Amino acid sequence: MALIALLSNPRSTGNRAILPRIRSYCAQHSEIFHYEVEDVDQIGDALRTISRVEPKVLVVNGGDGTVQMTLTELYHGGHFEGTPPPLAVLPNGKTNLIALDLGASGDPIAALERVLAIARGGVEAHVVSRELISLSSGEANEKPVLGMFLGGAGLADSILFCRNKVYPLGLPNGLSHALTFVAVVLSLVIGIRAAFLPPRPRPVTVSLIRQGVIQGSFALLIVTTLQRMLLNTQTSTAEAQPGALKLMMVNHSPFSLVRAVAAGVSGKLGHQRLAGVHVERGDEIRIEGERSSVILDGEVYEARAGGAIVLTQTSPMPFLRLAA
Repeated sequence: MALIALLSNPRSTGNRAILPRIRSYCAQHSEIFHYEVEDVDQIGDALRTISRVEPKVLVVNGGDGTVQMTLTELYHGGHFEGTPPPLAVLPNGKTNLIALDLGASGDPIAALERVLAIARGGVEAHVVSRELISLSSGEANEKPVLGMFLGGAGLADSILFCRNKVYPLGLPNGLSHALTFVAVVLSLVIGIRAAFLPPRPRPVTVSLIRQGVIQGSFALLIVTTLQRMLLNTQTSTAEAQPGALKLMMVNHSPFSLVRAVAAGVSGKLGHQRLAGVHVERGDEIRIEGERSSVILDGEVYEARAGGAIVLTQTSPMPFLRLAA
C-alpha cells in the first residue's frame, strides 16, 4: 500500500525539464508509487495497476491531455472499487487551471511535497467534490470525454492562436498568455482580420434546458465546474440557479470584455446583470454553429456537420485541495 500514486507522462512539455527531479524525489520517498506512461492511451492500464497499491491520493503529473484522459478513465473505467482516491494535479501544463483551482501553483516538487505532507497527516479535511463536464454529440452509445474547463467561440480561437502562433516563440507561459490577451483586445478594438491577430469568432447558438437560447458572436465562451475562470476571476452565480455547469459568454465587443474582466476580478461576476455579458448555470448545454469547435482541458473537439456539442454534468468526484 502506498500513500501516494503518482502518474506521470514523460511526453508532456512541462516534464521535459522537471521529470528528472520528480524521479529523484520519488526515489527518496518510498511512500510514493511512481508510474510513467509513454502515451495517454496507456492511462487505463496504469490506473488498473495503481489501484492494486490502494493509494490515499492519486497525483497526475502531465499536461492538459493527460489530466483529461485520467479523469475520463477514472469516471468510466471502474478501475477502483467504489469511489476512487482523491485526485491532485501538479502545476505542469501550459494553463494549469485545474491545478490552480485546487491550490497548486509554482514548483511541481513543492506541490508534491505538500501532497505527501497531507497524505501523512490524513486527507479527509482536504478533500473537495467537483462535478465534471461530460462532452458528447448527444448520440446513443457514445463514450463522452470528461474535463473541467471548456472554451469556445473566440476563446477557442484565441487558445489555438496562442498554441500555434505564440508558444513557438519560446516565451514564458505568462508572457505568452499576456501577448495573446493583447492580440485579442487589438482584434476587438481594430476590428480587422490579420495573420498576427486571432480570427473573428463565428456565430453560435447556445441552448440551456431551462434558461433558453442565446445567439450571437462571442469573444469568450466558457463552461466550467471549477471555482475560478481565466484571469483568476470567480465563477460564482446566483445560488437559486440549479446545475453545476457554469456558463459565461461575452459579446464580441471590447466594452463587454472589459466589463466582464473588471466584474470577475472584483468578485462581482454573476451577481449583477452586465450588458453584453451572459452568466448562467445549468445541467445541460448545447453548442451549435457552423464548424463549431471547443477546447476541453486543452483538447480540441468539433461538432459534426449539422450536429451539436452537448455538455452535461457528472456526479461529483473527490479532489485534493492543497491550499489551507
